Formats: sequence, C-alpha cells, structure tokens
Amino acid sequence: MRKIGLIGGISWASTELYYRHLNKGVQKRIGTSCSAPILLESLNYCDLSRLSTPEQWAHAKEVLIASAQRLEAGGATALMIAANSMHKIADDISAAISIPLLHIVDETGEKMQADKVKSAAVIGTRNVMTEPWFRQALVRHGLTLAPFDVSRVEEIDRIIYDELMQGKVTENSRRTMRTFITDIAKQDIQAIVLACTELVMLVDPDANILPIYDTTRIHVAAGVDWILGDAP
Repeated sequence: MRKIGLIGGISWASTELYYRHLNKGVQKRIGTSCSAPILLESLNYCDLSRLSTPEQWAHAKEVLIASAQRLEAGGATALMIAANSMHKIADDISAAISIPLLHIVDETGEKMQADKVKSAAVIGTRNVMTEPWFRQALVRHGLTLAPFDVSRVEEIDRIIYDELMQGKVTENSRRTMRTFITDIAKQDIQAIVLACTELVMLVDPDANILPIYDTTRIHVAAGVDWILGDAP
C-alpha cells in the first residue's frame, strides 16, 4: 500500500470523517485486519477560518504549502486536503510539491461526468457556493450549475461554522437542510453537489429525491484507490 498525506484540522470534524472512511475503505477492499497508511497533519483552524481578504488567503497558502511539504518529506506519496474551501489554493499547493494532489472538485466533476450528469446545484460554505473558483472547476467537467439563493447561503454557512465544525448535529438543522434540498430539487437540475466535507453529518446522500454527490465520499474513494495502487 502507498502512504497518503492528509492535511486536516479544517475542521477536526471533517478530518475525523476522512480518517475513519479511508480506513474503512481499505478494510472493505483488502480485509478487516488492515489499516490505511496515513500521514496526518492537523492544522490549527483558528488561523484558517472564514478567510475573506487577500492577506488572509496569502497566509493560508503559506501554512498549507508548508504542511504539504512536511507531509511529502515524511514519506507521503500523494496529498489530500480534508476541506473543500482550501482547494481555492490547491494549484499553488500542488506547484510547491512533487507528489500528486488529489483534487476534491476534479474528483467530483469526473465522477459526475462519468455518470452523464449535465446540471446540478451546489451546497456548501459561503465561499464555495458564491465564489467563481469552485463553480468554474465543476463547469470544466461539462456541468451547468443552478444559481444560488442568498438566503440559503447564509443559513447553511451558519450551520456549518457554528454547529458542524464543532461536532454538533441538531434536529432543527437536519430539518432545515431537508427543506432546502427539497426546494433546490424543484429546479431544472439532475443532481446536488454536497460541497462541504461536514454536511454529510446532516444529510444522507442516499436518501434524497435527487442524486447527491458528496464530495467527501468521492474524495475518500479516490484516496483509497491511491493507497491501494488503483490510481495512476
């Protein structure tokens, strides 16, 4: 098996999901006595939360590049970032290392393209839902994306930052997300992209009226493929 490097802490809740499901994915494929070889660096999210200014993003770039380089020096053969939002600077991080970076948006877009999905809506944090970098990355895979609703953006962002990133799951927020997804599904779309690594704590991707592409699940599957040598 190949050792994979994982940048976590963005948030600890999503990192826990990644660690658990990378190991469960390896066990499912080759046996319950096996574990995934993971080199994990969990960052301090205080320095990386709710980035908005160029200066804040420049600092985040420095922090993540240094982390990626430490993981490579430690023997990682590929890199994963356990967050959608930090893939805004993925190209800069990838350029600073010599090992592959498994890109969460590209992995999702390739999966949707293979499934012949042409139209979708995106649910995630404010910057993922509203900034062009995430949407453009999906559009490159042949997708047309529905416009976002500003009122939903604010509430989803609040649920993610104030609850899920602290490991809190409430029934009120579960109902809110169910209502949002029902309303979003009324648009002329074929699927929904769950573009926040924590949202799977509230939303069951397998129990909705439209197909839901959970970026966490797709990203983890790509990581398992890498670890087991099924990815080039």
